[in-house]
Amino acid sequence: MITTTRRTALSMFAATALGLVAGAALTPAAQAADAIKIGILSLTSHSPSIIAEGKGYFDEQDLDVEFVSFQAAQPMAVAIASGDIDFGMTAISGGLISLAEKGAVRIIGGALQETPEIEGQKILVSKAAHDAGVTSPDKLAGRSFGVTTQGSSFHYMAHKIADKAGFDRSELKITPMQKVPAVIAALKSGQIDAWSIVPNIAGALTKGPEVVEIGKISDYIDNYQVTTVFTSTRNVTDNRELVTRFLAGLSKGIDDYNAAFVDKTMGADDVAAITGMVHQYVYADQPIDKAGPRIAAGAMRINSGARLNVASVEDQLKWFQSEKLAPEGVTMEDLVDTSFVEAY
Repeated sequence: MITTTRRTALSMFAATALGLVAGAALTPAAQAADAIKIGILSLTSHSPSIIAEGKGYFDEQDLDVEFVSFQAAQPMAVAIASGDIDFGMTAISGGLISLAEKGAVRIIGGALQETPEIEGQKILVSKAAHDAGVTSPDKLAGRSFGVTTQGSSFHYMAHKIADKAGFDRSELKITPMQKVPAVIAALKSGQIDAWSIVPNIAGALTKGPEVVEIGKISDYIDNYQVTTVFTSTRNVTDNRELVTRFLAGLSKGIDDYNAAFVDKTMGADDVAAITGMVHQYVYADQPIDKAGPRIAAGAMRINSGARLNVASVEDQLKWFQSEKLAPEGVTMEDLVDTSFVEAY
């Protein structure tokens, strides 16, 4: 857990300066910043929040940010509901939907999006499975598919592969492993047969002899809204101005992320600076010369302005309900608030 300290220093300076001005009115810029906690995973797709903090975009919105790291999507949703964090940006999970039904969390925007022009998530198998004939996704029937948790985005992707490949969902052996590193280890060792993951992790795995790529998620799920931005229902109803400021700062981080890593319209020096910011949280255990290319390789489109693909979210909700991984009574109105960003 890392707390930004620059805001504290600036606030102290402002308070001292204002104290010298007798009778001066306290301006909004001089007031104490609103402290917020943002949940992140150690993935390139979480770069926009990191960039927004590093470039001062949250400062501009008078927000004092602390990042809290997670290993999977579902615990992040629980942390939002409990008030341990204020905002998250990750995949929809069954737990998130259940919490939405209870009036605890709401999706307020879109983030990572599968788009045809950008390399997206890959479908991988172990070398042992590949050697045994699993050379394409339609041959996954009867095989094990690694996921973090039941009802995770990995589970959703596995079943959408089965649907389009033409075999029954029950023919995939869904294998929960709790954390991404555990899934990686199981795939490399052949304990599970298959997995799907973002391109930088997939690329690193397929460089070795233990893992083989057999397909792309974009061929099995149309316009998949991979991750969303969410917060507590309490923030949506009682603290809308805070939500608006958070999304304003995040949106500027998204623009820089896309310019640096996806559209590649940013100058080399600025890209290097942004890569350095992201490296504090993504592949931080590796030197920058090794981590930088992996960070860039993991970049997929993140929706400008946190635009939200409502049709994709609705498809995911229906899947969760069809698999009895989320309550049947949850509606899109329970799950999503479309008043903060453009929805389509």
